[in-house]
Amino acid sequence: MNRLFKALNDDTRRKILELLRKRDMTAGEIADHFDMTKPSISHHLDLLKQSDLVTTEKKGQFVVYSINTTVIDDLLKWVLKMKK
Repeated sequence: MNRLFKALNDDTRRKILELLRKRDMTAGEIADHFDMTKPSISHHLDLLKQSDLVTTEKKGQFVVYSINTTVIDDLLKWVLKMKK
């Protein structure tokens, strides 16, 4: 869960998740929404992938990123359990 919190602790990564909530995207499509280098976006995507917040699928020469809502559901269950 530490990787999950580290991944969510960055504004850029949270914005990437918001983009992926709308639709699956390639790294290039995601990068188009930010004013930073593509290697920087790749680093953010790698951290999101390590925390299982995103999944990838190879489609031809592209890698398509998708949000993994299962991890978010688990996080919300844990947070709600802490409230009791």
